Amino acid sequence: MTSEIEAIRQRYHRRQQIPEAFLYDPLNPSRHMLYQEKRQALIRWINWANLAPVQDKRLLEIGCGNGNNLSLFMSLGFQPENLVGNELIEDYAVNARRLLPTGTQILVGDASTLNLEENSFDIVFQSTVFTSILDPKFQQKLANRMWSMVKPGGGILWYDFIFNNPKNPDVKGVTKRQIHQLFPNGDIKTWQLCLAPPISRQVTKIHPSLYNVFNLFPFLRTHVLCWITKP
Repeated sequence: MTSEIEAIRQRYHRRQQIPEAFLYDPLNPSRHMLYQEKRQALIRWINWANLAPVQDKRLLEIGCGNGNNLSLFMSLGFQPENLVGNELIEDYAVNARRLLPTGTQILVGDASTLNLEENSFDIVFQSTVFTSILDPKFQQKLANRMWSMVKPGGGILWYDFIFNNPKNPDVKGVTKRQIHQLFPNGDIKTWQLCLAPPISRQVTKIHPSLYNVFNLFPFLRTHVLCWITKP
């Protein structure tokens, strides 16, 4: 598994070098509309799963990056001291530590070997991590570790894309069927969302509201949000 860990680091390093990095700027209309849709989807998930009040829920994010998702969860009512972020890339972890409140714990390293108590989190969250893991055995190892850390009655919150990107060999879509295979004992609720980025970037240049118009068509959505509950 060590070789896959190093390969993941290299994939993320290459991603930092791409000239299109400005596309991920939060001021970019396409990114802004995606963020708003993601936020609304999380609110829908909280209400559907009857998780409120969320102030007392413990959440671990696998691959927390710069901490943006954890900040989003705080904006929805999660408390900093109940949030834990894990990040493989040390530079990202340093940025997350700088951005987030001191009460939020940031752990650096391989998530599949985290030294955390089993059955200790209400929610274990991953966002576009598994699509950067190309080794199926490592995917399953990480899925098993995530599952072990979820309390009975809690769940895995999954946000990732389901289609391959032919222009990017460093990522591979994870289908709904594969998600079921990774968590065979989970009860899975799925919402499909997010207008395909190439379309989103073009239509939002004309007007941001066109994002919502094109996003009415399910076949143009590339990501899924899944709530995988543990009996």
